Amino acid sequence: MSSEYAKQLGAKLRAIRTQQGLSLHGVEEKSQGRWKAVVVGSYERGDRAVTVQRLAELADFYGVPVQELLPGTTPGGAAEPPPKLVLDLERLATVPAEKAGPLQRYAATIQSQRGDYNGKVLSIRQDDLRTLAVIYDQSPSVLTEQLISWGVLDADARRAVASHEDS
Repeated sequence: MSSEYAKQLGAKLRAIRTQQGLSLHGVEEKSQGRWKAVVVGSYERGDRAVTVQRLAELADFYGVPVQELLPGTTPGGAAEPPPKLVLDLERLATVPAEKAGPLQRYAATIQSQRGDYNGKVLSIRQDDLRTLAVIYDQSPSVLTEQLISWGVLDADARRAVASHEDS
């Protein structure tokens, strides 16, 4: 494995870990010691080569497909950037069900399909937002504002939606 490739792979590993809100020690705790913080850190820095077997196991631990961790690949093999819309699932749980019920069910379905049960955040795609807008009978930009007001989406989501609507 080339040094540059190892660093790119490590950057992807770090991005997935931080997206799930885990520190290196958090990984060690959550895995009950199976993944040592020092080892995962050395993978992330590109200081240590990771075997295909260990990479597959780490992908499984993070609940992502192995291809998401490989440098030079984009999610689903598409040529578009990774999703920029991140739902705060902890905040979503505090929104009354009569308002957020459809979103809660949709998010649970996505989690189930992805095998992603970190419970803190969930990345959704523009297509997901458009589907949710139909369910809520609103435009994607109006729904985005509503989700921001609920604290479920970060205000930065406005830029992602606006840039997608412009294209």
